[in-house]
Amino acid sequence: MILSAAALLPEYGASGTSIDRVLAHSGAPRGSVYHHFPGGRTQLIDEAVALAGDFIAGLIDAMTRAGDPVAAIDAFFLLWRDRLTESDFRAGCPIVAVAVETNDDAPQLVRSAAAVFARWRDALAALFVRHGLAEERSRRLGSFVIAAAEGAVIMSRAERSTAPIEAAAAEIHDLLLHALRDRGEAGPPPRP
Repeated sequence: MILSAAALLPEYGASGTSIDRVLAHSGAPRGSVYHHFPGGRTQLIDEAVALAGDFIAGLIDAMTRAGDPVAAIDAFFLLWRDRLTESDFRAGCPIVAVAVETNDDAPQLVRSAAAVFARWRDALAALFVRHGLAEERSRRLGSFVIAAAEGAVIMSRAERSTAPIEAAAAEIHDLLLHALRDRGEAGPPPRP
């Protein structure tokens, strides 16, 4: 059921990922929802956000171990472009799907989304620090990469085109090449 909810979130958003839709997608019996998720739909969505966040974090971690930070970020954008085209521009990011909705009855969902974004940002920042960028610059770049990718996914879905994600990927690629090339010219990184 968690896998089904995580699969449905990118297409239907948090409000559209109903218990009925999860049950239909997963084939699970109705009684199992409240047995496994005593917190109901909110708990199910929260666990789906955590699962989706872990999945992408694992991909980010694998990409960042490759050694080339520019290639890692290129692969991150390629991942999102492929998700868009494979879903005929229906699937976006499950974390964004939760973050952009008003969840007055379940504020923990927005906090969970924020925690996932922070985890992704920190993983990217650590990659940039390992390649000689100052910690503060690395954190800003990590945030910028996530924001650019997520914004480009949204625009690509709206336009039903890969042009926005490809444009964002190209600009981030050039920005990182420049930042990494110039990292030694500005002197040592500031102390925290």
